[in-house]
Amino acid sequence: IPNITGNAASARNGATVAGGKGSGNATNQLHLPSDLVVDDDQAVVIADTRNHRIIQ
Repeated sequence: IPNITGNAASARNGATVAGGKGSGNATNQLHLPSDLVVDDDQAVVIADTRNHRIIQ
């Protein structure tokens, strides 16, 4: 994912909810994610380019 620095930090108590099963179009898969945003409610929003969708 472009524009995420190499020293970005994350919590250790998280869970993989998308993208952990390889590339695809199932609800737990991504295909060429191109952007990621954390909104004001702390929800993660991902632009899944090849699947032509935005997922939260």
